Amino acid sequence: MPATESNSAIVRSLGDFGQTVTRKTLQSESGQPEEQLRSPFEALLRDTSVTLGMPAECVGEPSLPDSLGRPDYAVHVGGLLTGYAELKAPGKGADAHDFRGRDKAQFKRYTGIPNLLYSDGTEWAFYRHGERTGSVVRLAGDVTKTGRRVATREAADGFERLLREFLAWEPHVPADRSGVVDLKRFAEQIAPLCRMLRDDVLAELGDPRSQLVSLQRDWRQLLFPDATDKQFADAYAQTVTFALLLGRSEGAEPLTLQTAQGQLAARHDLLSRALQVLTDVLTAGHPSAALSASLDLLLRVIGVVPTKALSSGADPWLYFYEDFLAAYNPVLRKNAGVYYTPVEVVRAQVRLVDDLLTDRLGKPLGFAEPDVVTLDPAAGTGTYLLGVVSHALGRIATEQGPGSVPAYAASLAGNLYGFEFMTGPYAVAELRVSRALDDCGAKVPANAGPHLYLTDALESPHAEPAQLPLFLRPISDQRARALDVKSRTQVLVCLGNPPYDRHQAGSRENAASAGGWVRWGDPGASESPLLADFIEPAKAGGHGVHLKNLYNLYVYFWRWALWKVFEHESARGPGVVSFISAASYIDGAAFSGMREHMRRVCDEIWILDL
Repeated sequence: MPATESNSAIVRSLGDFGQTVTRKTLQSESGQPEEQLRSPFEALLRDTSVTLGMPAECVGEPSLPDSLGRPDYAVHVGGLLTGYAELKAPGKGADAHDFRGRDKAQFKRYTGIPNLLYSDGTEWAFYRHGERTGSVVRLAGDVTKTGRRVATREAADGFERLLREFLAWEPHVPADRSGVVDLKRFAEQIAPLCRMLRDDVLAELGDPRSQLVSLQRDWRQLLFPDATDKQFADAYAQTVTFALLLGRSEGAEPLTLQTAQGQLAARHDLLSRALQVLTDVLTAGHPSAALSASLDLLLRVIGVVPTKALSSGADPWLYFYEDFLAAYNPVLRKNAGVYYTPVEVVRAQVRLVDDLLTDRLGKPLGFAEPDVVTLDPAAGTGTYLLGVVSHALGRIATEQGPGSVPAYAASLAGNLYGFEFMTGPYAVAELRVSRALDDCGAKVPANAGPHLYLTDALESPHAEPAQLPLFLRPISDQRARALDVKSRTQVLVCLGNPPYDRHQAGSRENAASAGGWVRWGDPGASESPLLADFIEPAKAGGHGVHLKNLYNLYVYFWRWALWKVFEHESARGPGVVSFISAASYIDGAAFSGMREHMRRVCDEIWILDL
């Protein structure tokens, strides 16, 4: 349509809009002021988008009482999600700099949205990732009072420019000048969308009618019995986000929930089934489909990143999760102790352990020996397990030739174990380790390794896995196999960089976040919890007043590893525990019992104090 014709058509549409809003405002006696804008806004966007040759559909988003909610509308062009629209009460304006109180907090929540239209009827503006694009467009008068006179050619020109740019949005993949995808910026781009999904889940859990409430109950049975609402919402959001990322990485094209599930099914059964279980509420008669806004955005943004960007290069996932978590939730990152361990440190640590295996424990091939079982109980994104794979198979290639590597790679895969509590790093670890072994030619049957489990290492090994329907078996089996490793598998080497987080002594009610089974033992059990072996000698030595410093995640992991490698009934012979940890245990008063116990169970203790 020629510019003059489109301008005239938009003037008419704006006039109709102004006339309708003014009439509705004069007739209204109650209700939210922005409600007077809804149906006129829908008509205006429909008519104007057709005039511009970009027919758009507005889908009203369900409101969330007593929360910051979600934008009022999802806007689709050509069947694809293009952006969101948020209506404010007339008179509030569309310039986010002027927002106060709840409106300001709500806008902050929406800053992760890549394309968001704001309007109070009179003022119009749109934002990309929280930054306004262009100027605020103002109609020719107060839309609640002026009627058709709000529409002038000048107002129509500004409105047309704004709407064209808003409707033309396409997901953008950050890249450098040579076209290589910038994965750090990409991680920062999807983090707020994941956060939006998390907040939607948390809000839904406040509605007892929501299917998410029963889903949360199943999730607790399946994997984490002590998970709080916040922990479930976080696990939900990260599981879905990283399952979609891995599905895309494995070649899902176009990216949908179904194609992602299909691509994951062959190699990442847990994530495939988890994605299906967690998102079924959107298609199984869920009354509000309350998660569709944030989930659609994730699908749209992740779906345009080239699959090769997530699967090629030296190690595209090396820093990805830390970059993601720093943007997603820096407090969670700190509390979970998620910090990247430099590869050089990992390599040094792996070499030291390999030397001990070879020279002191009679294992000529070190980690590659068939009876050397290695476990990282806080595996993160799998950097230590990758370090073992690289070093062990590098030795085989050097000493026996490249032709021997595939057979040893398959054997090594069966001897590698990892536990990880957070779904994001678990997903990345599973991808990185399986690909590293594939690159070495390993032919590994299903469930034959590597044994990476989504589990809490500090959960009791005596817990009973839930008996659930066949459909949920792949997820419940994950916990059952992890419990079996904790209670039966002989581990020769336990290594890694356990999380650091100091907290109050806590109570049994919050045991999962305060040391779990290591700190509290099993309810009703006659034997003392493992940590008592660190606590009682310190008390006897007169250091009880300092014990608050002992309550730290890294201490619990030390205690667990010493038990697993040296004291557990499966421990038959010598072993090695090698951790990076804080230096406080070396000479702190609270750790006197820890040092005494280490001397009791270890023949040698090497400390590299940096």
